[in-house]
Parts: sequence; structure tokens; C-alpha cells
Amino acid sequence: MSEFEQKVINLLEEINSKLDSLLKMEPPASNLTEGIPDSESGVVKPSELVEKLKEEERSQERPPVEGRRICPDCQGTSFNTVEDKSQVLHQMGGVKIYAKKYVCRNCGKEI
Repeated sequence: MSEFEQKVINLLEEINSKLDSLLKMEPPASNLTEGIPDSESGVVKPSELVEKLKEEERSQERPPVEGRRICPDCQGTSFNTVEDKSQVLHQMGGVKIYAKKYVCRNCGKEI
């Protein structure tokens, strides 16, 4: 680890300890700490709260299928490519370049 990284880690540890001491003085905020128990005093450390929120976000996200589109209605993966005439991307010499939209072959949903 470089000297700079070590200094940053030391500063972060100092900030965390100061936050812990401040939180011990004040009652916990009810809207942020609901449902997250603390083992000692009922006060949640900020780092624990951030980790809990990140874990909830990860559990809600669905991992994408590698490089493939998925229809939100029927979960199909085959699409027809159609020009979207409502969106002109570029025009040069009278030739218009349109945006693409994808139409599911199973249910017809446009993406």
C-alpha cells in the first residue's frame, strides 16, 4: 500500500471513531435505523447502515443476461429491429439516419 493510501485509511478510521462517539451521545434517528438492530446500545454505525442499504439495492437488482435484450413482458430474447421514424439522429445530403427500436417477436412489445 502506498503512503497516500495509508493516510487516507487512517483519516477514515479517525472519522469513523468520531462518528461513533457522536452517535453515542445522541439518540438514533428513527427513520434511518428502523429494522437494523445494533448489538450494544441500539445505535447503528453509519458504515453498517450504508452496507445494509447497498445489500438491499443488490438484492432488488436482477443481473442482466450477458449481452442480450430481454422483453419485460414475456421474457423473450428474439427481437426485430425497426427504424424509429419519430427520432431522426442525423441528416446528411437529404439522407436521414433514424434511431432503432426493437420489437419482441413473441408479444410485439416495443423496446
